Amino acid sequence: MKEDIEALDTFPKLLMHHAKLRGERPAIREKDLGIWQTWTWKQFAQEARYLACALAEDGLARGQSMALVGANRPRIYAAMAAAQCLGAIPVPLYQDAVATEMDFPIRNAEVGHALAEDQEQVDKLLEILPQCPTLKHIYYDDPRGLRHYQQAGLASYDSLLERGRKAHERDPAFLEREIAKGSGGDTAALFFTSGTTGTPKGVVLTYTNLIERSKVVADWEGITEEDVVLAFMPPAWIGQNIFSYAQPLVAGYCICCPESAETVTTDMREIGPTYYFAPPRVFEALLTQVSVRMDDASAPKRAMYRYFMGIAQRVGERIMEGKPVKLWERVLYGLGDLLVFGPLRNVLGMSRIRIAYTGGEAIGPDLFVFYRSLGVNLKQLYGSTETSVFVCIQPNDKVKPDTVGPAIPGVELKFTPQRELLIRSPGLFKEYYKNPQATMEAKDAEGWFHTGDAGYIDADGHLKIIDRAKDVGALSEGTLFAPKYLENKLKFFPYIKEAVCFGDRRDKVCAFLNIDMEAVGNWAEKRHLPYSGYVDLASRDEVYALIRECVEKVNADLAQEAEIANSQIHRFLILHKELDADDEELTRTRKVRRRFIGEKYAPLVAALYDGAESVHIEAQVRYEDGRTGKISADLRIADAKTFAPAAARRAA
Repeated sequence: MKEDIEALDTFPKLLMHHAKLRGERPAIREKDLGIWQTWTWKQFAQEARYLACALAEDGLARGQSMALVGANRPRIYAAMAAAQCLGAIPVPLYQDAVATEMDFPIRNAEVGHALAEDQEQVDKLLEILPQCPTLKHIYYDDPRGLRHYQQAGLASYDSLLERGRKAHERDPAFLEREIAKGSGGDTAALFFTSGTTGTPKGVVLTYTNLIERSKVVADWEGITEEDVVLAFMPPAWIGQNIFSYAQPLVAGYCICCPESAETVTTDMREIGPTYYFAPPRVFEALLTQVSVRMDDASAPKRAMYRYFMGIAQRVGERIMEGKPVKLWERVLYGLGDLLVFGPLRNVLGMSRIRIAYTGGEAIGPDLFVFYRSLGVNLKQLYGSTETSVFVCIQPNDKVKPDTVGPAIPGVELKFTPQRELLIRSPGLFKEYYKNPQATMEAKDAEGWFHTGDAGYIDADGHLKIIDRAKDVGALSEGTLFAPKYLENKLKFFPYIKEAVCFGDRRDKVCAFLNIDMEAVGNWAEKRHLPYSGYVDLASRDEVYALIRECVEKVNADLAQEAEIANSQIHRFLILHKELDADDEELTRTRKVRRRFIGEKYAPLVAALYDGAESVHIEAQVRYEDGRTGKISADLRIADAKTFAPAAARRAA
């Protein structure tokens, strides 16, 4: 039996294995029109078979690429599996990307076939078709709005499936032969990086990369076929893809696709995931919702919430980790679980979660402690597209809010003299597609991947990431400047949605901030403060006072950290608009493009440092329908109180 398992070295082989071993168990659930629909492993495998046979008739062959554009849907994953059955390479793309952002990946990967979820995605592909001569076949899942489209090569998913069924009946052995040709060293998928610092790069990952790392972590965490995962982030993001496609094919668990982005929280409560993964911004948004609800609650409920959360923060994490706790504190925590923590976990859809991961960005320590205090086993993991996600994971009994845990089995870590982290792992990518120069720069002759992240190993053997190595700088007087660290501390506050800090080679740190419209809007309404929209609300004196208070709390915390105590934030402004991926200010994974923002808003940066009290800005914005427009506003610049470093106070 062991030999048989080891022979399952590709995803198609694993899929057919599950169809035989656990054919009637659920593989994928999808909520459609308010009702959960279930695909068993047998149905999932059959769908992939039919699609593969039809795609083969349309010319998709081993080594060729197929683009997939859409949200989490069973048909997206079935098409991914179908392409892999033929030895072709899936190329998932972000569904919220504009057409011009899809142009480079499709041309670079020479994509010949594409599955688009709906009319919106089809329109994007048709828009760039003249620049993508290899793209000959476009299939669509949702037919609404596409009835009168007559473009050559455009066909529905349903017609593709029907053609595949007939082709499979004519030659049932064809696909088995194709699947058997695959091996672990073959390319499993091509993931394009978010392009934080320039043109996206296609990361080539093999089946061995993804399967080996998925299996190691499944064994490490005790993940089994009984687990349930909510698949709600873009499939083009490697973090979501490995949890909703690669690891289920290794461990055999079920994934659930929510009906829409707006129903995620409701759908999560209904399916009760046991295994959960989301970037920090999702956990921040959930906490913001809790904060808003508590602001609206009655005085007795607010008092009860504050009291029991105080107990939870003292002993909740210790109880979850099985550490000794006084009996009376355990009793109080149990009462709090009955009255506050349990109902709150249920509202968040986290009642059944055994393991919750966050990654992709650092998470604020206070935010981290909040969830663990509630009894949610939230842990940080560290990895990247190039490392097949899994590099470091925090053990259940040794979770620290300011680290990402030790290296998991098979991973080696070391650092350059400049603090850059290097990684060697079985999950390390094969290459950057058609970019040997970038591959040589990222992966040296000894197989070490240069991550670009700066950090160190602490006394407990845990990895601590402080920032991107290229972003770590120093103030003019020599103090360490780690902008992402500062930005994450600011974003812990529910009223601050995004932050961009400046200070390298300058005499002080200054920041751009975005307010969270929901949280600040609710705060303003409770105080009967009228406003007409984001720009009006962000410019109010009361809002500036609220945000100044948050900034000064961050400064007080920074004053306690000797190495960065002098990097407190002296001045800030609230931007006239929310930072947006469509305006190239954020990547599609919501990472701040700090250098681009600094150049785009150079007059604002200059005003922060020249002592101005306000600055006028005119900026171009892109609307959801693709149109562009201009926004003009007069932005106030505020000073924030700073604090003497703790070390200096002690010396005095």
